[in-house]
Amino acid sequence: MNPALAIISSTLVGVLLLGLHARQGVRMNLEQWSVGGRAFSGRLVFVLMAGELYTTFTFLGASGFAYGHGGPAFYVMAYSCLAFVLSYWLLPAIWRFARQHGVLTQPEFFAKAYDSPLLGLLVCAVALLALLPYLVLQFKGLGIIVELTSYGSLTSSAAIWIGALAMTAYVILSGMHGSASTAVLKDVLILAVCVFLGLYLPYRYDGGLEAMFRHIEQHRPGFLALPATGKSGAWFVSTVALSALGMYLWPHAFTATFTAGNERSFRRNAMVMPLYALVMLFSMFAGLAAVLQVPALTGDQIDLALLTLAIQTFDPWIVGVIGAAGMLTAIVPGSIMLVSASTLVARDLYRPWRPASSDAHLSMVSRGATVSLMLAAVAWTLAGGTSIVSLLLMGFGFVTQLAPALLAALARDHRVNRHGAFAGIFVGVTFVAGSVVSGLTMRRLLPAAPEWVHDVNLGIVGLALNVLAMFTVSLLTRGRPRTRGN
Repeated sequence: MNPALAIISSTLVGVLLLGLHARQGVRMNLEQWSVGGRAFSGRLVFVLMAGELYTTFTFLGASGFAYGHGGPAFYVMAYSCLAFVLSYWLLPAIWRFARQHGVLTQPEFFAKAYDSPLLGLLVCAVALLALLPYLVLQFKGLGIIVELTSYGSLTSSAAIWIGALAMTAYVILSGMHGSASTAVLKDVLILAVCVFLGLYLPYRYDGGLEAMFRHIEQHRPGFLALPATGKSGAWFVSTVALSALGMYLWPHAFTATFTAGNERSFRRNAMVMPLYALVMLFSMFAGLAAVLQVPALTGDQIDLALLTLAIQTFDPWIVGVIGAAGMLTAIVPGSIMLVSASTLVARDLYRPWRPASSDAHLSMVSRGATVSLMLAAVAWTLAGGTSIVSLLLMGFGFVTQLAPALLAALARDHRVNRHGAFAGIFVGVTFVAGSVVSGLTMRRLLPAAPEWVHDVNLGIVGLALNVLAMFTVSLLTRGRPRTRGN
């Protein structure tokens, strides 16, 4: 066994043991399993929220996007910081409502807010539709990272299966407690690795960050700016807006909100998280350092930029540490997603069909769903295709369609009722899904529009149709009030 594979394997065993140990002293009912008994400290809530930030997208997608597209990659920093500002007001309101009504899942929140079980089912379908590609993103990244950093000792398929089985084991036994415990280790390791790579690689090959940017501009003029067409300013602004609205609407991020012991945790975290997000810049710096050193990567291969340069630069044992950190960015966030998705299946799909089910029975169903969802995600991953950034943006297109109904539910007035909320989400998601299947673009949708319109993120159109349908249907059905408790 080469040194890199030994380090990666040891880390995986350590994470598995840590995740299993987290269940000790906890009576693992469904509430403990899914939201940690709603008693996590501010620090643990912070780590879980950071788990949403540092996934394989941070390690491969952000660096690969910077390598392949230059300036437009910095949309990641813009949307994440805007989302943290929004969270200062949004998350405490969500937490209060969930605490008051005993909500454990995102669909339950919408069903309670609008007194509509049917709306809860729709939100459940949207949540699962968005979560599956995001889970695939984690497994795809896991396979890439382990295969490359183990120098081919493990194939991508083998790495995906091993990582998925380890993740599923501690999720089934420890639930959100296991995810929170392993998230602490993941964050420490990934922060150290990203900062090291983002500073060392530019200094090693260019003499520093300033020199790196100067060399890139000399060899590829305009690469670090937003292009006039394509990923232009219109694309940047619309994608930032869409992503900022959707960041906390991912089901696992939404559910992580319920784990807090008090609402003050969210406001403290909102003040710190923008600084924490700056670490993602170092991943981008590493990707940019590869632009002139490994210039031949194209298509989906751009996701390999950081790892390719790292393998070219470092001894195997350092590559092993990098691989271990990258592996954790897949396994830990993936475990949080599995917990959230499995709870959705048990409480929002199964329980309406069997309303008399006990908590113990629903706990068994959720664990069975964990295995089924893992197998579905692994199958999709092994089928191949689609870059990491494309998977992320696809999911964002779906979850952001929940934003108008959420904001309306938390508003003081009652202008939006259950019928409008349902219509808006349905119209928006149907448009996004149809666009993904048909390959629709803004250019095809509005061929006569100005060029900048063709660069607007198509999800914005879905969001506009969503809002229009929501208010129109609410107005037409105003005589049928909704019940709301907040």
